[in-house]
Amino acid sequence: MRLPTDPFWRAALLSVALVALPVAGVVAQGVGSSAFADDAEIARAIAHVQTDPNLATERTIKVLRWRDRTAPRTAPPPSLEWLTGFGRWLDQSARVLMWIVLALAAGGIAGFLVKSFNERVPLTLAPRSRTLPTHVQDLDIRPETLPDDVGRAARELWDRGAHRAALALLYRGLLSRLVHVHQLPIRDSSTEGDCLALAGRIGARGAAYSERLIATWQAFVYGNAATQTFVVHGLCDEFSLSLDRLPASPTGGEA
Repeated sequence: MRLPTDPFWRAALLSVALVALPVAGVVAQGVGSSAFADDAEIARAIAHVQTDPNLATERTIKVLRWRDRTAPRTAPPPSLEWLTGFGRWLDQSARVLMWIVLALAAGGIAGFLVKSFNERVPLTLAPRSRTLPTHVQDLDIRPETLPDDVGRAARELWDRGAHRAALALLYRGLLSRLVHVHQLPIRDSSTEGDCLALAGRIGARGAAYSERLIATWQAFVYGNAATQTFVVHGLCDEFSLSLDRLPASPTGGEA
């Protein structure tokens, strides 16, 4: 026999069983037994019925629904308090953090632009440094290899008969002064013509002296022409006056 599943009918059947329990006791125990079940047996039967969840008068059902924002919040467990506080801090500080990030990004971009500008300006505005030549052709033009008074030393050489050495010393001194005193862009491969063209930048007197000296040097070395002593003496005496001074200023005076 299959029992019904409806709680109402199950309760009815159990009630009938409680009523019939004394009768069953009489049948089982015989005529000499008690006709009614004692109170202990009835209490046990009722307790057993009450434990059946299908016969309970109340039932707990859990459902999901939206939380009421106006209702007070329950305190989170202690283990989650730091996480809840961190989330609340992020919620309140989101705008401040956004402005901080934007400010840092703007500062980084500005610094990058300034650095790039500073690195490019010297390439276009600052004068380029160049390595000064130590020799022009085969002639050593370093100032430390020349005597302090080039004109006087050249005159002494000429008077002792060392004519080529005297003119070579004057020409070396000219090249050294053009490079180290007047900062002309003479290179190690520059010719006499190149040096003469650049000498026009140092003023009329210096340019005229350079032209006389280069012409005398070329005539002696390449043309084997006889050179008068008074010409060489004049070049020796005028060396410092013509080359050791700075070029004339735009107003016409000596700088």
